[in-house]
Amino acid sequence: MGGLQRLENKLEQMISGAFARAFRSAVQPVEIAAALQRECDNNAQILSRERRLVPNDFHVELSRTDLDRLSAYDAALAEDMAGQLRTHADQQGYVFPGPVTISFDAADDLTTGRFRIRSRAQAKVTSDATATQAGRARAFIEVNGTRHPLQQPGLVVGRGTEADLRINDPGVSRRHIQFLISPGSGATPQIEVHDLGSTNGMLVDGHRITSTRLRDGSEVRIGSTTMVVRVLEDR
Repeated sequence: MGGLQRLENKLEQMISGAFARAFRSAVQPVEIAAALQRECDNNAQILSRERRLVPNDFHVELSRTDLDRLSAYDAALAEDMAGQLRTHADQQGYVFPGPVTISFDAADDLTTGRFRIRSRAQAKVTSDATATQAGRARAFIEVNGTRHPLQQPGLVVGRGTEADLRINDPGVSRRHIQFLISPGSGATPQIEVHDLGSTNGMLVDGHRITSTRLRDGSEVRIGSTTMVVRVLEDR
């Protein structure tokens, strides 16, 4: 018995047959599970001879009718489909940059029985900053749904353990860039970013440069990860 068939059988047993009745004429979850695997296969990026990076953040878009039918089971479906994806990744030598997440969303342009998947590789982000530091900060960087304080004298971003902000992105060097913070006018800090001799460099607002001053809303991209600078207004 294949992995997808085992997944479908498990889901049917889990919800006592209601699953099969609810989805008889709509999108079948086993179709979604298969499409999620194909999404990984089609977007695999070579890291080494035996390792390939694949997306880990998935949005399954369905018609409103299908989404309503699925809503009673979406959490259980997401959990089991994520487990199936992790098994598939192990078998294929795939690497996820962070936790696997699957969400289900409505799309008004889709009819009953049709769906599509949008995916992205979203790196896990960890920081040494404390809650006190975050509360005092007048500037932050936002990355992959998390916010991290920018305080004097600065912040090193990279993939290695020696970085202050660690991003599990294979395109990011161990010490990739450094944000430098200095007093500005009033309570607004002055922020600069410098490349630390990284392998892949950085883009600031779409331009490849090695150092520059930043403002509120500036976007800094390293590897496949984008960070957005946020500066709070003067008190």
